[in-house]
Amino acid sequence: MTIALYHFHVTQIKRSAGQFAIASAAYRSGEKLHSEYYGEDSDYTRKGGVICSEILLPPQAPPEYADRETLWNAVEKAERGKNAQLAYSFDIALQNEFSMEENIDLARQFLLDNFVSRGMVVDFAIHQPDKEDGGISNPHFHVMCPIRPLDEHGKWGNKQRREYVLDEHGERIRDEAGNYVFNAVPTTDWGKPETLEFWREQWAELCNSKFAEKGLDCRIDHRSFERQGVEQIPTQHEGPTVRAMEAKGIRTDKGDLNRWIRKTNAMLREAKQKIAALIVWLKEMKTELSKPQPPTLVELLSAYYDNRNKGAYSSKARIANLKKFSEAVNYLKSKQLYTTDDLDAALHTMQDEIDTLKKSASGKQARIKELDELLRMADYYKSGKPVADKLKTIRFEKSRQKYKAEHDDTLRLFYIKRPCFCSMPKSTTSRTPHFSWMMESAA
Repeated sequence: MTIALYHFHVTQIKRSAGQFAIASAAYRSGEKLHSEYYGEDSDYTRKGGVICSEILLPPQAPPEYADRETLWNAVEKAERGKNAQLAYSFDIALQNEFSMEENIDLARQFLLDNFVSRGMVVDFAIHQPDKEDGGISNPHFHVMCPIRPLDEHGKWGNKQRREYVLDEHGERIRDEAGNYVFNAVPTTDWGKPETLEFWREQWAELCNSKFAEKGLDCRIDHRSFERQGVEQIPTQHEGPTVRAMEAKGIRTDKGDLNRWIRKTNAMLREAKQKIAALIVWLKEMKTELSKPQPPTLVELLSAYYDNRNKGAYSSKARIANLKKFSEAVNYLKSKQLYTTDDLDAALHTMQDEIDTLKKSASGKQARIKELDELLRMADYYKSGKPVADKLKTIRFEKSRQKYKAEHDDTLRLFYIKRPCFCSMPKSTTSRTPHFSWMMESAA
């Protein structure tokens, strides 16, 4: 969820600061108004960016107060003190996510529900200054409300009343000068911090309801960053004068401060994101480490050799065990074997390789056996052929029978093996280098 712009600022317009109500109202509305109190005009008709202005009256207010000049001249006339507090002045940001019509409706609804309903007279104006150099639009509205309330007859009432301090007998207490001691109690709750907090919250809720209605994934919060638990430095409100100077390329202290704040906030957000990622990683690691872990191969070896050393009576045997343990650990590290699962996987791989070698060796052994049989046949053939050739040269039957009887075993093996042997290539029938084809086949 993204955070939209929130700005809700309130001050007082007062003569002690050299301000007067007519000039303030003329500036906010972009009009020309005449001050009866000072006998001069305030002309802001050339001021741009004023979208609309309106006066909202409670039921008891005189209808003529709907005229801006009449209203604020009446306020100036009602306030006789040279340091009088004249009006509350609100500066409230509108939302770029809403249309101007939606913003105007929201502002009017907020003022009617929270100000006019309390009996306050409201003079408000919607501003939308021109964007400078493609900057972000800054729609907002100004509100002026007289501090002095109207009574039920539409007359200006008292801002405060006296509340006398009483003793234990209920009698008024006098000070050293003989005057009654009293506390000045406001006749309204408009200036209380709790009321301002309520107004700020109501504006945020109204905007957030509109965000939800439009299906927008953004919200505003009336609380300060500190109260929200957000580690971010708030920027300083620059105001129209500072913004105009910055737009012309004139650097200001407040502009420089806000640039530094934005840069610092960006660094804080990045650091917070990294910290959040580290916290998630640590949580996952803690969860993983909390699970029962199987012993490592080094731990198993250590336990094995510790057990052996318990039964070893000589230091020589214990040193030998330590050496074997060290060699085993180095071997496991060189093969990157750390757990029993690693070892099991390695053994399976080795077994597959052994099975492959066995199959290969089995085929070679069969071929060697076949070659041995061929060699034996070749021996039978070579040893029997001279006997058989000589038998062919004996012409007399009696001599032939006698010769056959004397060489019966040799001739029988020769005649048995000759059909298979004679089917082989001629180059293989002698123990010469030509016989190498059989050895190569065996390999």
